[in-house]
Amino acid sequence: MFENYQSNYYHIKDFKFDNGQILADLKLHYLTMGSPIWNSAGQMTNAVLLLHNTTGNSKTWLQPSLGGELFGSSQALDLSKYFIIIPDAIGFGKSSKPSDGMRASFPNYRYSDIVRSIKMLLTEKLEIQHLHLILGISMGGMLAWMWAGQYPEFTDAIIAVACQPGPMSGRNWIQRRIAIEAIRNDPKWFEGNYTENPSYYVYTAPYSALLTHSVKKIQERAPTRKDSDQFYIELVNRARKIDANNRLYQIEASMDYDPSAYISTIKAKMLLINFADDQLNPPELDIIEPVIQKIPDARFVLVPASCKTQGHGSNSIASIWKHYLEEFLSSPI
Repeated sequence: MFENYQSNYYHIKDFKFDNGQILADLKLHYLTMGSPIWNSAGQMTNAVLLLHNTTGNSKTWLQPSLGGELFGSSQALDLSKYFIIIPDAIGFGKSSKPSDGMRASFPNYRYSDIVRSIKMLLTEKLEIQHLHLILGISMGGMLAWMWAGQYPEFTDAIIAVACQPGPMSGRNWIQRRIAIEAIRNDPKWFEGNYTENPSYYVYTAPYSALLTHSVKKIQERAPTRKDSDQFYIELVNRARKIDANNRLYQIEASMDYDPSAYISTIKAKMLLINFADDQLNPPELDIIEPVIQKIPDARFVLVPASCKTQGHGSNSIASIWKHYLEEFLSSPI
């Protein structure tokens, strides 16, 4: 078990979403680890916020491939040095989500709502007015980009892994749109008011996996047609276990993601890590380099494809990129 590990909830009354909808009781689940350090002014100096990916939740960070590589003694986020906060975003994990009972009546949240609710958790519940670091993977990296622009004074440093600072568009959005339409047009979806989880859309769900896995790794995993069919069936069965409304809302939350308008306001030191074999954020789009030039203290690392990288999934394998994190934290922030 991780040092001082705790699981808690914060309830926000009458939370108003950016679209005007109001949820009487927004429940945010979060984990904390390590111990806070306070300065003479009563401010916490070692708070680190970790933001999870679209297919995960707060416990994603506890997996051996992440927490096992980051939280141990003398590791990059040594729990004897840092106070770690890991929330479940709205719609994920144990936080409020459509499947809790509201179904299609649940507010249509966006990434901006997720960022704002987490800030409320930090400031109102945990009394944290400033962060030392924000580290996000995939969706978490996208949220980190938004945080950097919307709350430029709130954190010293930001690390965004496996994402891009441009509008939701192109292949990234089209594959999400396919997933959205497959759910909304499932004959058993019933406008989101189903009593039994829809079952037709799961047959198209594996398409997203094809764009988030390394093509080479897929071939290694499925070198024959029989292997490929079996892998497809595994992906379909995995999709069956996810509530359709939860997945729909999670994907739609990204539709207006576009941090480009905030770039000029960013003040935090930034490290951006992407992977050459990530087909969801392909380097040939050349989105990051022009943005980096506009940020005073930012660095971009493109990790070459290798036998260790797993395409977009490399974001959850810290052994691939943790040395960049270590270098980043060892320099003055």
